[in-house]
Amino acid sequence: MTTVTSAGRGAPTRSRTVRTVQHLGLVLVLLVLLYPLVWLLATSLKPADEVLTSLKLLPSHFEWSNYTTALDGVSGVTVSRLLTNSLLISAGSVVGNVLSCSLAAYAFARLRFRMRGVMFGFMVATMMLPHHAVLIPQYIIFNKLGMVDTYWPLVLPKFLATEAFFVFLIVQLMRGLPRELEEAARIDGCGPFRIFWSVVLPLTRPALITTAIFTFIWSWNDFFTQLIYLFDPEKFTITLALRNFVDQSSSSAYGPMFAMSVISLLPIVLFFLAFQRYLVQGMATSGLKG
Repeated sequence: MTTVTSAGRGAPTRSRTVRTVQHLGLVLVLLVLLYPLVWLLATSLKPADEVLTSLKLLPSHFEWSNYTTALDGVSGVTVSRLLTNSLLISAGSVVGNVLSCSLAAYAFARLRFRMRGVMFGFMVATMMLPHHAVLIPQYIIFNKLGMVDTYWPLVLPKFLATEAFFVFLIVQLMRGLPRELEEAARIDGCGPFRIFWSVVLPLTRPALITTAIFTFIWSWNDFFTQLIYLFDPEKFTITLALRNFVDQSSSSAYGPMFAMSVISLLPIVLFFLAFQRYLVQGMATSGLKG
């Protein structure tokens, strides 16, 4: 009896020890992951002579003028204008991807038509196609249409269901919806578009929110595509402004550049914190299940 009691008491102790070690390990991993953000925030407050020379994480004194210089913008364009431009492109991309990808996914998942399997396989295969392989043909098309140096090349493709990843993500969730719901709606006189809008679309909200979150983050952080199509500084986004900020003042502008980087990250962080619950729910209930 004594031996059993001692073993019974030892098990909770070992369990607590294991949990403690696991928590400490997770804390260490969290610190490693957060270190670049902490370094960025600390560097944005360093004087110019300490940015590249000092190995200390914290500055000798806080240089708040870095943020003042960053808020003045670049090339005569204020940060508020740059953030507005980025927001316009990101918002248009979100609306375009959610609408077009959900319509394409509904066709592949719920409708019956010829060559559906072949077309779906071809669409999935485009996910392995490098973006640079189609960049030159796309640029030629938009240049002939007179859309270069406008936001159309950055937003218009989103309304054409060109993001195969999001179509595949939504298809996985739509395929799991019971057919009885559509049959009941069809008996009530609903057509394909009414069924899509009133029945299927509300039930795929987790996948739609996941699509919106990733589209917003990817569009906001996009640099290469915006660099190719935008020339006018008044139309620049915050990511393009970061490059020009260094070009106009060389190494002496590193402090303000890091300050502007912090400013550019704030919308992404706030957006993710507001919708992280829906992101986890969408990834758990849509494209990651079999």
